[in-house]
Amino acid sequence: MGREPRIAKEGNMAAKGKTVPKKKVEIKKVVTVIVVLAVIVAGVLGIKFLTGGIKPTLEFQKGMGYCSWSKNRYEGKTSESSLKAMEATGTDHTAILVTWYQTNCWSGDIRRLGTTPSDESLIYAIRKAHELGMKVMLKPHLDLIDKSDGSWRGEIGCLKETSWESWFNNYTDFIMHYVDIAKKEKVELFCIGNELSTAATTKGYFWKVLVRKIRKRYSGLLTYAAHWDRYQDIRFWDVLDYVGINPYFPLSEEMNPTYEQLKDGWTKWVREMEEFQARVRKPIIFPEAGCNSCDGAVIRPWEHTPRREINLELQANYYKVLMEIFFEKEWYYGQYWWYWGTNPDMGGLSNRSFIPQNKPAEKVVKEWYAKRVLR
Repeated sequence: MGREPRIAKEGNMAAKGKTVPKKKVEIKKVVTVIVVLAVIVAGVLGIKFLTGGIKPTLEFQKGMGYCSWSKNRYEGKTSESSLKAMEATGTDHTAILVTWYQTNCWSGDIRRLGTTPSDESLIYAIRKAHELGMKVMLKPHLDLIDKSDGSWRGEIGCLKETSWESWFNNYTDFIMHYVDIAKKEKVELFCIGNELSTAATTKGYFWKVLVRKIRKRYSGLLTYAAHWDRYQDIRFWDVLDYVGINPYFPLSEEMNPTYEQLKDGWTKWVREMEEFQARVRKPIIFPEAGCNSCDGAVIRPWEHTPRREINLELQANYYKVLMEIFFEKEWYYGQYWWYWGTNPDMGGLSNRSFIPQNKPAEKVVKEWYAKRVLR
């Protein structure tokens, strides 16, 4: 004969008028209390039983963009050394870029090119960042191949409704490919789009459908990176976790503005952001932030081609002012400086680009990222 289950024996004891040992009763009560508390805590934390994960908490992000426009540059010892140098600045979040392309604003032929990081290379960078203790935002970009007419990604759109449907289907396939990678690699944040101003402001319903599809598959946090002049026109912030603004606001017409002029240049934009945030009631992050290290860099900070003399101090002051203004604002949850390259020797004192590596701006990052930020 098999051994009777313990619970059956206890039941028989009760039936025969025998008392179940007091210790066993107390243990059962404790177990019951623990189970009830676990259920309550799960509800508070938003544990997703279906996806098998806990919804990440919102936290301040001392971020840096990590970028490559090459198939394999995210792999190897050089990239690993650069990631270690990034982490040494106090960076605790990195936004890793991957770019697909379409021929022009109206073509809709979304695809990877030879310059698109391979999945293997991308995954290598994600895993190395995680090994170093950094959290990751996966940040897919869509860009144009033909910019000969002066167009840019913000103008990507369609003339016919049927063409929009086709574009959205292609875009969804593009994004979901990386959602699957984000899920598999336990990426903490995912950016569903970057500066696609026309598509994002005219077709809000599509983005909500896309977000619902992503959330069925991925339990991490979501944002969208809006261009500085269109973030208030987005109508799907309510379904995202963070409002993402790329803050390339023009701050001064001066070629070499003073520290105080830079601070004054932010006044209007900060006021607008605060009024906007009070309406949407969402935390704000800057998925990209920065400027070139050259004269005139804050006249049109979004311009990628520096055309003036090297001005390392202006870039460093831009970093200082931004963090002075925003670090202590309760609604602000961090920035990702644009951008850190895959070689630790990039940047330097003779470089005029956005890169802060090996420049005074990097020292500013270290100083501010050493500070404790409570949210």
